[in-house]
Amino acid sequence: METQGLVSMNDEAQLCWMALGDTTRQPAVVLLHGGPGLPGYLGDVAPMVADLAPVYRYDQRGTGQSPWRGPHSFARHVDDLAELLDAWDVPKAVLIGHSYGTDLASRFCLRHSDRVAAMLLMCGPFVGDWRTGYRAERGRRMSAAQQERLRALEELPHRTEEQEVELLTLAWFTDHADPERGWHWAAQGAQRRRPVNWAMNGELGREGHADPLDEHLGELRACLPARAELLGGADDPRPVSALASLALRLDLPLTQIEGAGHEPWWEQPYTVRAHLRRFVQGTVGA
Repeated sequence: METQGLVSMNDEAQLCWMALGDTTRQPAVVLLHGGPGLPGYLGDVAPMVADLAPVYRYDQRGTGQSPWRGPHSFARHVDDLAELLDAWDVPKAVLIGHSYGTDLASRFCLRHSDRVAAMLLMCGPFVGDWRTGYRAERGRRMSAAQQERLRALEELPHRTEEQEVELLTLAWFTDHADPERGWHWAAQGAQRRRPVNWAMNGELGREGHADPLDEHLGELRACLPARAELLGGADDPRPVSALASLALRLDLPLTQIEGAGHEPWWEQPYTVRAHLRRFVQGTVGA
């Protein structure tokens, strides 16, 4: 059974959360979704490990069922997670972040390492000049007409609902190893992961450029929990070489899932499930 609730933050923002599994067990798993600016989308990942430990997830402020207007910062999002852990009565959590969620997990660990029992970073964080390789590979996976249409949609000052769905589908289908199935998953996501909080995306993107995680890797390595790993799709258009470089800098193991892209649980669900279960079991002793 999944439970759901609202938690008021110290600035009166209300965040919507969901939990699956026996919430009396410790430590709990917390799933951190990506974006930034998307509502939570890891509902299909939670059941993979919910019999081993309770799994919490939430819509980050300003997304999904956590409506809020105001400035966004990494510090505020880190504070949100700390306040949620307090509300859930979770002293230490197993953090599993995906995409931007890996940046959030890393920045949380930098400030609250005593509250991180273990950390699995899935498809991120990407540091260094990874965007050049990503743009090139995304362009290779698109036709010239698709690239032109995406540019045209991005340049519109205002988009209709139909245009927004088209833009997101074009932007996301290349994230998958299989382009045909990728188009189907991207089109589904473009309908469900809405609305996108573009203001939040821009604000956190600018802060990430001004204060890149790259500059904190030495500190992060020193405060990582004993159990920490990287997981990535071998066919993610974001260069897996960037994750390999990060693994060396943080001295962490990296598992590459063949035949999977940026959301590996769609293309290789059994492999991802087995990996997550091994990781959680190794932490909670289930």
